Amino acid sequence: MTAAAEPMDPAPTGKDWTQRPAHRDWLMQQAGGLLGLFQRAALNPAGGFFALDDGGAPIRGDGPDGPIRGLHETTRMVHCFALASLLGLPGSDRMIDHGMAYLARGHRDPSQGGWVWSVDDAGPVDSTKQAYGHAFVLLAGASAKMAGHPDADALIAEATEVLLTRFWDAKAGATTEEYSADWQPLGPYRGQNSNMHLTEALMAAFEATGEASYLQMAERIAELIINCHARAEGWRVAEHFHPDWTVDRNYEGDPMFRPAGTTPGHALEWSRLLAQLWALGGHRHGWMIEAARALFLHTAAIGWDGARGGFYYTLDWSDRPLRRDRYWWPCAEGIAAAAVLRQSGGDARFEAWYRRIWDFTAHHLIDHAQGGWFPELDDDLRPVARVFTGKPDLYHALQACLIPLVPPSGSVGAGLAALAR
Repeated sequence: MTAAAEPMDPAPTGKDWTQRPAHRDWLMQQAGGLLGLFQRAALNPAGGFFALDDGGAPIRGDGPDGPIRGLHETTRMVHCFALASLLGLPGSDRMIDHGMAYLARGHRDPSQGGWVWSVDDAGPVDSTKQAYGHAFVLLAGASAKMAGHPDADALIAEATEVLLTRFWDAKAGATTEEYSADWQPLGPYRGQNSNMHLTEALMAAFEATGEASYLQMAERIAELIINCHARAEGWRVAEHFHPDWTVDRNYEGDPMFRPAGTTPGHALEWSRLLAQLWALGGHRHGWMIEAARALFLHTAAIGWDGARGGFYYTLDWSDRPLRRDRYWWPCAEGIAAAAVLRQSGGDARFEAWYRRIWDFTAHHLIDHAQGGWFPELDDDLRPVARVFTGKPDLYHALQACLIPLVPPSGSVGAGLAALAR
């Protein structure tokens, strides 16, 4: 095995990078470059946003009737430009307005409720209603509210109602997964990915509204996915489940959202969310910070390629690489998690990993010539386009730049909102 349990770099010296003015300036420059790339090219006059090609130009013809807009892509753009608005970056509010309008008239199903997964200029391309997408609707509403958008309260209220009446399984303390346009269940699958992103959205909704029920729902999801299952699996995050929430080790879905095996990037993402959830809950649940640190360190030990660097995309249940390609988003999540854990009282190992992952990212993932990040690298660290094409949405990369700049006591939106006051 080529993974290394600890960084082999020298021990960190001097102030943490997040406390150094030059590093903080560099993070802001990176964030500004990402936002500028999408602000220049992504706004689609017909509604929603274009995906971007390798050079950062709009992809205009990937659907039968114009470009396809995915619900998770529209909502993430609203979220990201709400963060930009909180930073005080001009032009951000127009992007929020544009995305909020398209959520209302493009993705929203006015007759049967909820938001469809994807649309083009003629209407729905995939009319399914998915928990993953609805989690991001709630996140978009919460972030838009923090940025002061006038339609945010209505979006939060509607998203909450749909989540509670259509997706939430109160007995399990988690969401069901996928429905047809008329709300017929589509298969028995249960997944952690949608629940992980709903945890992020619920925390943001709690911060935006003060409603304790959002925090309680987030805590219940974390209890099921992490304290129950990941702990039992030796700090491996199970991705796929049967309807009774027993682990399905043999499931293999699409490589983008439901790959086989375990996904190191999701364990890193959970480690950050748990540390933030622990802080939001007033440090009441001590297991959360214990789990956050254990998840990160175990994942760094089994998921990082000690020879070439980067996190493998997926592992099998014996911790051997399944998909060896390195995607951009696990590094983004590792950066954010390491920063939050270090600032939450973690030891110098987290600072060492923070520096190490940023070094790899700066050398191999950031496209210094054309902007944005390369979405995939092969085993020789060359850019490839096997699952993702062009420049992926900026959600993960932007948060990697901004989360280290705010306190670890909650979401990035709430942290930026506090700095703006």
